Amino acid sequence: MSKVIVFGSMNMDLSIEAPRMPDAGETLAGSGFITAAGGKGANQAVAAARLGADVRMVAAVGADGFGEELAACLVDAGVDVSGVRRLPGVSTGVAVILRTAGENRIVLHAGANHALAATDVAADLRRIGEKNDVFVTQGECDPAATESALRVAHELGLYTIYNPAPARPAPDDIWPCVDLVCLNETECQIMCGVLPVDDATCLVAARSLRELGAGAVVITLGADGAFGLGLDGRPRRVPAVPTTVVDTTAAGDTFIGALAAGSARSFSLAEAMSWGSLAAAVTVSRLGAQPSIPTAAEVEALR
Repeated sequence: MSKVIVFGSMNMDLSIEAPRMPDAGETLAGSGFITAAGGKGANQAVAAARLGADVRMVAAVGADGFGEELAACLVDAGVDVSGVRRLPGVSTGVAVILRTAGENRIVLHAGANHALAATDVAADLRRIGEKNDVFVTQGECDPAATESALRVAHELGLYTIYNPAPARPAPDDIWPCVDLVCLNETECQIMCGVLPVDDATCLVAARSLRELGAGAVVITLGADGAFGLGLDGRPRRVPAVPTTVVDTTAAGDTFIGALAAGSARSFSLAEAMSWGSLAAAVTVSRLGAQPSIPTAAEVEALR
């Protein structure tokens, strides 16, 4: 089975529940404070590993307590962390999360996530990447390093999955290096100018991304499931799995980790999307980012 290589962020999540958003200058009583390992890159790596993939993480953390704890959490999930650098003089990334009514509002401090240069990531990929491995990256690391990583991964013959979150405009030459782009409604509107609200607008958005040069397209739609457009031009629609929503923090990352693990196992796009939908349903029923991500056995139990 092909490896999954993830270049992405590692954050310590500081999360608290509030009855509503506080107004400017207002202090509210909160509850349910937790610290949990997070970061889109790390979350996606953990999801792919718990779903059975051989995962290698390329990332950076500070030489501090948060960094050590985050690396240990990846190891516990079965992720190879030999590509995670511990950097002195820079802090580990942090996400401050306010949970209100099952939704999240997040403030990020990038810290070490922006410390790796394009040459660092390219060297790691050339060292560990092999043709037909799966490469996953997002938008929380240095843009130049992320774009270089996609180009190098494509050059090496890896299957590339790009999650532009948070979204920002991408150079035109990046899109032909992307075999699968997975993004949510808001990110989709930023990347291609189309807000997907139904199947018709999803199809317009997906075709627009294909015209930019991307391969397959998957648009996640929260409670409305996910929409996919493969290389054959045939739309796919996967419904969300009914569940009790506790915390949506890592839902999208779990879905993408499932896409990566499914790609490494040669799943079809529809199969990988269905697997991702099941895994995300388990994730949102639990509190926290990485602690909520299920194993393959838990996902299979829902089939």
